[in-house]
Amino acid sequence: MPANMSKAFTTEFEATDEDDLPEAELQVPLGAKNYITPAGFRKLQDELDLLWKSERPALVQTITWAASNGDRSENGDYIYGKKRLREIDKRIRFLAKRLENSEVVDPALRMNCDQIFFGATVTVCGLDGENRTFSIVGVDEANPAQGLISWVSPLARALLKAHENDTITLRLPNGVDELVIVEIAYRTITLID
Repeated sequence: MPANMSKAFTTEFEATDEDDLPEAELQVPLGAKNYITPAGFRKLQDELDLLWKSERPALVQTITWAASNGDRSENGDYIYGKKRLREIDKRIRFLAKRLENSEVVDPALRMNCDQIFFGATVTVCGLDGENRTFSIVGVDEANPAQGLISWVSPLARALLKAHENDTITLRLPNGVDELVIVEIAYRTITLID
């Protein structure tokens, strides 16, 4: 939770039920660090700031106004506002916990590394002869359509610790693919919204 959050809010919103956690929360292996790039950390921090400093206060103001209008049982603004406030508070808790447990790793600082680790941008060639490029990022940053794969994904796990020109075997639901590692690079990874 943000450092400036009142204790009055913390007890009301504390939740430990695993069912309340977003799917991404469950993707980080138990006991593992939540690795994230600087861009991913900034993105989560920006979302938390927006929710905490802008959206939540505006919504509380709307709920207060709606509550002052009388009967709350049929007051759509009040009912929707309270529901949306619960969603925002849940997301705030998630983001605060995620940021607190994050370990920021800047791939641009890794020099002269010929092995695949978190933050690597890897070009591979499959059996079909096509080259594909992936960057290994945190679970909150993953976007396969943009070539950003989570470090806990099967592909990333198969690639980890491999070197250029190594051949790795990737087990797929419909068979097996062999990938030759063409290039490994460490550079700044940017996220596209």
